[in-house]
Amino acid sequence: MNKKSYSILAVAVAGSMGLAACGGGSSDNKSGGSGAEGSGGTLYYLTKKPAEHLDPQRMYIGRDLSNLGRLTYRSLVQFPVTEDKAKADKPVADLATDTGKMSDGGKTWKFTIKDGVKWEDGKDITCADFKYGLSRTFATDVITGGPNYAIGFLDIPKKGDAPAYNGPYKKEGQAEFDKAVTCEGKTITYKFNKAWPDFNLAVASLRAFDPYRKDKDKGDKSNYAIFSNGPYKLQGTWKKGTGGTFVRNEHYDAKTDGVRKALPDKIEFKEGLTNEIINQRLIADGGKDKSAITDRSIPPSMYGQIKGDSQKRSVNVESPYVDYLVPNFNKMKNLKVRQALLAATNQDAWITAGGGDKAFAPSYSIINPALTTAYAKNPAFTDVPKGNIEKAKKLLEGVPASEKNIKFTYSGGTPTADKQAGAMKDNWEKAGFKVTLNGLTDTYYDVIQNPKADGDVFWGGWGADWPSASTVIPALFDSRLNLTEKSNGQDYGNYKSDEVNKMIDEAAKKTSVDEAGEVYKQIDKKLGEDVAYIPLEIQKFYYLRGSKVTNYINNPATSMYPDLGAIGVSK
Repeated sequence: MNKKSYSILAVAVAGSMGLAACGGGSSDNKSGGSGAEGSGGTLYYLTKKPAEHLDPQRMYIGRDLSNLGRLTYRSLVQFPVTEDKAKADKPVADLATDTGKMSDGGKTWKFTIKDGVKWEDGKDITCADFKYGLSRTFATDVITGGPNYAIGFLDIPKKGDAPAYNGPYKKEGQAEFDKAVTCEGKTITYKFNKAWPDFNLAVASLRAFDPYRKDKDKGDKSNYAIFSNGPYKLQGTWKKGTGGTFVRNEHYDAKTDGVRKALPDKIEFKEGLTNEIINQRLIADGGKDKSAITDRSIPPSMYGQIKGDSQKRSVNVESPYVDYLVPNFNKMKNLKVRQALLAATNQDAWITAGGGDKAFAPSYSIINPALTTAYAKNPAFTDVPKGNIEKAKKLLEGVPASEKNIKFTYSGGTPTADKQAGAMKDNWEKAGFKVTLNGLTDTYYDVIQNPKADGDVFWGGWGADWPSASTVIPALFDSRLNLTEKSNGQDYGNYKSDEVNKMIDEAAKKTSVDEAGEVYKQIDKKLGEDVAYIPLEIQKFYYLRGSKVTNYINNPATSMYPDLGAIGVSK
């Protein structure tokens, strides 16, 4: 997932746990807040990047998956609130009575919905709501940007290269969907065309399988509309670039929730603040900022200020996300040019410009080392740490000047990001490229998911959606998931390889995680030979928090972002 959820710890590696804390399970307070330390008050969440999607079926950024899964969107199963990494990736029941019943070798899953679980208007959550929520995923021309696993797994026949079903708005192929997802009372049954033994991990990691009320659906106009079934509801509207405020949901019953603590009475999100301003405020620790947290790492220029009290309020953790580059295969078709780009890439320069070892750890694969069954250092990337300018120059000999003009598109807008891009440009130009930098400052992934996006090289970040390379390699490089003219899924470089697609199918047939891992190692090697991507680093998070923040933990189940299922504020 795009700096989207993690379940490696447990993520989306992009990309995703026994019960350590319950959401007021023994309390009679139906609005949550069990009287534990940190119950009540207002928590402030300070950030820069606006949420791209708050629609559960479109959401695919780790921060937002983690936050909304704790605040407003409950799932059949959920990862527990815990710091224990050994428990963190083991789902527990949430809206379902248990963690699901698998049959037919993993091709069929059944869940029964709990009694007493309701939407924010007091109506019961039904099996039909779950079925409708999943159906929206198939409307790929409307519900764009989200995870599309269901499209490949549900037992729905193909119509050409696409599923015969095209979602609830056009309803073509509705009968086929109705066979694959069935309701009998409170029990929902999913039938897949191939084994999906870790389906409940996918449900816990992603919001795509969450329920959605048909009468609340306005298609693409629902992107920032939140209709809650969790402990909080949105007060008023969410304003992109500004944020929104969440307050208690009076129809939430904590006795049905064994996951969330739901401690603060109110949580205010403030978007549009720079990393520098956020961390200056947290270092100063005054007023409301004493009750504030953030998802924005401390900028390297401020490292020297983290001492004494502020150091005690900081945490530096390795994330599940691997940052990488992808050449745009629609434009950079010459293998020698891609090889030259790889040779001229200096990982050390990128890491140094980004803040050094407090900000990043080196990477040698698109697969995070935490995925031990599938990880191996990719032999194609032995030169990446320092780069090899002379090798790059030799590869570019005789290449037309037009093929050496490249536009580098990255998630910009911060001094650190722009400094890193500048360091990359310097090394590429030493090799003979002419580089234009294109730092996007508003939304990012929704731009580069357009196959016609203007760029020769794109930056990306990914972590496993749950602990399997099956949530990394196929999501990023299976060209058959490029479902529309408007979206390449997560294959931002528009890479297409019949050989890789065939090997992905081979890996999917393996019943052993270890056996599948060996196939993924070979796929990764092939991707390196094609220069389908270039690894940059494993991102580390360096966070500050206010002095009144209590029960602070990072969410190892999805992303290592602050876990709103645990955090509270003192009076």
